[in-house]
Amino acid sequence: MALTLDAKIPAGPLAEKWDRHRFEMKLVNPANKRKHSVIVVGSGLAGASAAASLSELGYRVSCFCFQDSPRRAHSIAAQGGINAAKNYRNDGDSVQRLFYDTIKGGDFRAREANVYRLAQVSVDIIDQCVAQGVPFAREYGGLLANRSFGGAQVSRTFYARGQTGQQLLLGAYQALEKEIARGGVAMFERHEMLDVVLVDGKARGIIVRDLRTGEIESHAADAVILATGGYGNVFYLSTNAKGCNVTATYRAYKKGAAFANPCFTQIHPTCIPVSGDHQSKLTLMSESLRNDGRVWVPKRREDCDKDPSSIPEADRDYYLERKYPSFGNLSPRDIASRAAKEACDDGRGVGPGGRGVYLDFGDAIKRLGRQAIEERYGNLFEMYQRITDEDPYTRPMRIYPAVHYTMGGLWVDYNLMSSIPGLHVLGEANFSDHGANRLGASALMQGLADGYFVIPYTIGDYIARTPLPAVSTDHPAFAAAKADVEARTRALLAINGTRTVDSFHRELGKIMWDKCGMARDAAGLRQALEEIPRLREAFWRDVKVLGAAEGLNQSLEKAGRVADFLEFAELMCRDALHREESCGGHFRTEYQTEDGEAKRNDEAFAYVAAWEYAGDGVDPILNKEPLAFENVHLSTRSYK
Repeated sequence: MALTLDAKIPAGPLAEKWDRHRFEMKLVNPANKRKHSVIVVGSGLAGASAAASLSELGYRVSCFCFQDSPRRAHSIAAQGGINAAKNYRNDGDSVQRLFYDTIKGGDFRAREANVYRLAQVSVDIIDQCVAQGVPFAREYGGLLANRSFGGAQVSRTFYARGQTGQQLLLGAYQALEKEIARGGVAMFERHEMLDVVLVDGKARGIIVRDLRTGEIESHAADAVILATGGYGNVFYLSTNAKGCNVTATYRAYKKGAAFANPCFTQIHPTCIPVSGDHQSKLTLMSESLRNDGRVWVPKRREDCDKDPSSIPEADRDYYLERKYPSFGNLSPRDIASRAAKEACDDGRGVGPGGRGVYLDFGDAIKRLGRQAIEERYGNLFEMYQRITDEDPYTRPMRIYPAVHYTMGGLWVDYNLMSSIPGLHVLGEANFSDHGANRLGASALMQGLADGYFVIPYTIGDYIARTPLPAVSTDHPAFAAAKADVEARTRALLAINGTRTVDSFHRELGKIMWDKCGMARDAAGLRQALEEIPRLREAFWRDVKVLGAAEGLNQSLEKAGRVADFLEFAELMCRDALHREESCGGHFRTEYQTEDGEAKRNDEAFAYVAAWEYAGDGVDPILNKEPLAFENVHLSTRSYK
């Protein structure tokens, strides 16, 4: 039976929806908040900010992360900045413009109401973080500095050199640690969520594995929040930390939470190229570098092996500036990525295997001086030099696109609640704000908006309106879920095959990159949908998981995550095959304009594709949430 997707978008003018909704929400009396408990899974920007904020309000919070400390969450890896419509540069920015840029950047595949709220609360995020002591860069006079990012013609990105994610996470982490010390948050490090528990159709707890002891534990609460990040590691090679996975959201999907737009994955154009088959992950170079770096390749194929400094200006193709004169090197990520692939496919790529383009700071150093560039990007340049043993001050960086972020995620309504009552989803784990492509510096904005400024209101409305009889871990639903997790663990350990977990993951990643990566087509996706089940069957027949269920066992951890990737990859390819259009990061080669740009089909596909689990071996059910564009006119996305 198909789900009924009610987005619960408030009535009224777009600019008034959030304020009106906050007034119409039911509130929980401050004294009653102490009687209610909330589980938060994940301790990145979305999870830490939510856990700290809810605890400050008085709720009893339990926070779980699989890292050894909340401050090691992957949000720490974000480099370039966080967007906010402060208009400090007085260059024409506004909440309306940030809203428009985000809708357009997502290629008209996001909900207007959610995106406008994100733009509204963005201005509060900066004040919150400054109050926490986040060391944003400042102008000479002391005002906060801004730079520009892809897809925008204004400077709205606040930053802390190339460590913005780290500094923002430390701010949220300090707020979280304060609440832990006060006793408002119980913190469970090195605990991995392996299932969500439903009682009377509502999310009332989770099953976790203590990664140090191997013990399977049950935890109950009145509501559950997932803030577990994205699923980019389905491709094996990505800019994500190796631990990032789809397990929490995929297990929730198998319990009834709709998974929305899983094929919407983002390829980042500014990554250090693959250097060989030995790599286990890729390294991101911040998009902020494209403020001063110019992207080019040689015009002639025979020049690709030459020293770049020996290639005269007349023989260089600054292809982003040529193709997209209005935005140039700050074209959105999906467009810049495809342009790089196009140049390399034309035989004009540089570096090993011809899979690289130059990011050149020569002009900026001449114009501004080396010291200015060091102040802006010094730690990023140092990181690049350590990895490549090349000096980016004297020789252009080599970059190439890589998997970075996932716009798809669990479907949520305006209140950030999934199709399972009581299960709320924040940050990259949900689908709600970025459509088919995320603009740079908007991930940190969404994670903190969800955690600091949205969920503290909306979860209170859920608790106030919902009968929540006391439930303990003695309830039969917890025993059943725990038994399922234990059985899966035993099954993985019992296979005792001949192949490593990583070998299966690497093979899956190659299938996904080749068939469902930067470019997709129907034939390749159908082939992937034949290859993935065969690989999954081989995994369950021949994988070798070392160690035992008791105690620390990273082989077992990886096996569970890869097993979920092997199922989830099929859902991704199915979603990509059904969406017969190109939009944002979803580029179907059959659907492109004469000059190679994405060609949308608004009449047939202006909807959120929310997939519903129907059982093992059964095709999932496609549910559609139509997208209405009442404030932004649907138009061909152009950055020329």
